[in-house]
Amino acid sequence: MSATTISTRLTSLGRAEFSLLLRNRTAMFTALAVPVGTVVSSNSFMSNGLTSKSALNVGQMTLSAGIGMVLIMIIYSTLVASYVTRREEKVLKRLRTGECSDWEILLSTALPVIALGLAQLALLIVGISVFMDVAAPQRPDLLAVGVLLGIALMVLLAGVTAVISKTVESSQVTVMPLMLVSMFTSGMIIPLDAMPDTAARICQSLPLTPAIQLAQGGLQGGMPGTEVLTALGSALAWTALAVFAVRRWFRWEPRH
Repeated sequence: MSATTISTRLTSLGRAEFSLLLRNRTAMFTALAVPVGTVVSSNSFMSNGLTSKSALNVGQMTLSAGIGMVLIMIIYSTLVASYVTRREEKVLKRLRTGECSDWEILLSTALPVIALGLAQLALLIVGISVFMDVAAPQRPDLLAVGVLLGIALMVLLAGVTAVISKTVESSQVTVMPLMLVSMFTSGMIIPLDAMPDTAARICQSLPLTPAIQLAQGGLQGGMPGTEVLTALGSALAWTALAVFAVRRWFRWEPRH
C-alpha cells in the first residue's frame, strides 16, 4: 500500500511538472537542439587530432560528448531552473504541507526532465549509429550504469546549485562553473589519454568523470576491473556527498 501511494503521488506530481516543462520554450528548444547540434558539430571539435590518442573512434567520442551534453544541459541546467522557479513561486513550500516527503517532491520535479534526457540519449545512440556508422555499444551494462549514475548525480547537484541561485535569472550563471568544468575535464570532449598524467589524475576525481568513463567503457567494449571499481567508488562518493549537501542545505522558502 505504501509503495502504491508513493507511486501515485510521484505520477501525479510528475505529470504536472511535465505539463509545465512543455510550456517552457527555452528548455524544450535546448532539449531538441542538443542532440542535433552534437552530431552536426562533431567533425569540428573531433578534427583536432586528440581522438587519435583515445581508444575510442570519432563516432564513439561524438556519442560520448552527446551523453555528457544531455546530462549537463538537459538534466542539470534545466533542473536548477526548475527547482529555483518552484521555490520562488512557493510551490515547494506548499507541497511540504501535504503527504509528500521532501525526496518525493524533489524527485517528482526531476522525473519529466529525466524522461526527456533518456529519450534524447536514445535518439543520439540511434542517430550517431546510423549517420556515423558507429557499432552498437559492446558493453551496454557499463553504458547503462554510467548514464544512470550520471543522471542521479546531476539531479542531486542541481539541488545543490539551486541553494546558491537566488533567482531563475541568476541560475543561468550559477550553472556555468560545473558545466564548463565538466565539458572540458570529464573526458567527454578531450580524452583523458590526451592530457598530461597529473592533469588526467585530477580530472578523474571530478564529479562527472566516473560516469563518462563508464559510458565510454561500454561503448568500446569494456575496461579493466580496477578502473570500473575506481570509477564506481568515485561516483558513489560524489553521490553520497551530494545527498548530504541537499539534505543539509536545500532551501524550501523563497529567497526574496
